[in-house]
This record gives sequence, structure tokens and C-alpha cells, in this order.
Amino acid sequence: MIVRFGYVAMSTVIKDCSPSKTMTMASFKKLDDREAALRRLENLARMNLHNTLRLMKHNVGSDIFVYRLTSKLIPLATHPDLQDWNPFAVLAEEFAEVGQYVKKHGMRVSFHPDHFTVLSTPRPEVLVSSIRDLQHHTDMLNAMGLPAMAKNNIHIGGAYGDKPVAAKRFEKHFRELPAALQARITLENDDKTFTAPETLAVCQNVGLPMVLDIHHQWVNNEGELPWELWPDIQQTWRSELAQKDVPSGELFPPKIHVSSPRSPSDPRSHADGVEPAPLVAFLKRIAADTPAIDVMIEAKLKDGALFGLMEAMKELADAGNGISVLNGASVNIEP
Repeated sequence: MIVRFGYVAMSTVIKDCSPSKTMTMASFKKLDDREAALRRLENLARMNLHNTLRLMKHNVGSDIFVYRLTSKLIPLATHPDLQDWNPFAVLAEEFAEVGQYVKKHGMRVSFHPDHFTVLSTPRPEVLVSSIRDLQHHTDMLNAMGLPAMAKNNIHIGGAYGDKPVAAKRFEKHFRELPAALQARITLENDDKTFTAPETLAVCQNVGLPMVLDIHHQWVNNEGELPWELWPDIQQTWRSELAQKDVPSGELFPPKIHVSSPRSPSDPRSHADGVEPAPLVAFLKRIAADTPAIDVMIEAKLKDGALFGLMEAMKELADAGNGISVLNGASVNIEP
């Protein structure tokens, strides 16, 4: 099984390369000239896209082909007070340049809209803002010229006192989304509310691919072992929505998230790096029936954690554990 590792948004190795430079709404409102303030936001966005391209080049140079883009590429883009502002026309060249680089090097990129994007909500105004946020993320991917294989990963959302009803409300709201938004979504189990089996059931009901977070599953489960769910989770990646725009004859590999608990007293928070043993145990369990998988590392050290994990993988490979290192960010794992 070929395993590719990726990381989230920021580099702790490349300095002065933040793709998330921003401005608060309070600072924006202090500027008397609104048009000049909007130009400042656009310049911040240009800098973010420039740094994103720098990170992409760093990734390719390190054999990293799985990467999560920051949602903060355009500061204040979805703020209710700026709904008359459309920055995409002036940023078209910068977005296109990032997208061309992604496509040229066959990278897998995604977004993870924040926790305020919830389709399980009973509140109409929250649903409207959630859909607006999903549309914004989709607009950014479209501006990059990326096909539907570039996804927006979200959680089901809150339970609001009745988890089965909330799950059904998610399904209803999802089915009412425009097809272009539906095709971009993946769904992930969370660490407090919706377990992996519950998330899987929703994915099966609406045809969504499921991103299994094995750390979340460890702290929020129904007694199941993660590899017991894997055959059904892997099947969700063969759905029409999962494979939309995938070239004929190819199969888009499933993706999982991995992180390690910060401490026994704080098991939900993420540690700086990734403990390899639980991850390798899971990967070996699924290797026989999984040709390829992409692993998003959600550790505090970002790409530094990826490089640390690869050093651990090299040590395991040298010890003859059925692991072979393919390049700077990929391994092959035997069952």
C-alpha cells in the first residue's frame, strides 16, 4: 500500500512564509477610505497566494504532494459587512498560478472550512452563512482551475440536543446544496459529537466520501476499532461524488487524518509531532485491501512533524517492519 503524507497550511521549516496574513474588521473600519482599505485586503491576499506558491515549491522539493490550503487566503472574504466586495477578478492571476502549479505536479489539495460551517444547524441564519462559506471555498478552488477532486472537508456539526435529528437535518441541507458544492465536500468524524460510525452512516446516506480521523475516533467512539470500519469507509471513496472529475481508469485514493494527543490529561489536543506506532498499526491492518491512501498530518509542527515522522519511518524500514521508504514523504507498507 502506497502512503503519501501531507500537512496543514503553515510551514515551521520555511520562515516568513505565512499564507494567512490578515486584518481584523476593527482595523478595517478604522480606515477612512473604504476603497483603499479593500485594496489593502487584496494586497494581503496577493501576499498569501505568493507564499502559498512558495510553500507548494517547498512541498514538491520535499516530495510532499498532499497539502491543506489555509481558509484565510483572502482576509475578511466572507464577512457580512463586505458582501459587496468581489476580490476574485483582481486576484485571478495569482489564483491561476497556484492552480497551475498544483496541476503540473499532481498535488492533492483541500480546504477545511472552520467549525462555524455547520449544515446540521436548525438556525436559518447559520445555515445561510455556512453555505456562503462553502461557496467561498469552492470559488477559491474554481479560481485555481482545480477539478472537483480538490475538496472542502467539514464535520456534521452540532447535535442540538438530538443527534439523530441533527444528522437527518444535515442530510436534508446537504441535498439542497447546489451540485457544484456537493461535489466538493468530504465529511469527517469529530472528537466530541458525531462518532466515526455515525459519520459513516451519513456519508452512506448521501453518497459523500468520508475522511477518517483516527485521533478523533480514538477519543470519541462506540467501542469499534478503526480498521473494522475501514472497508465501508473505503467504499465511500468510490461514490459518484468522490470520483467526480477523476480521469477514467483511475481511482481517487481515500484520505485520513492523523495526530497524537498532547498529553494523557489533554487527549483531544494535538501534540507537536505524530507518534508512529498507532498510525503504523492502523495502516498495516488496512494495507492488504487498500492500494493507496493519503494521510493528512494535523500536528502542531506542521511540515516539521511530517519530516519527523518520515525519520521514524526510515528507522522502522531499516529494522525490517514491512515498511519501505519511497521518497521524502511517501512509504510503502506491507500487511
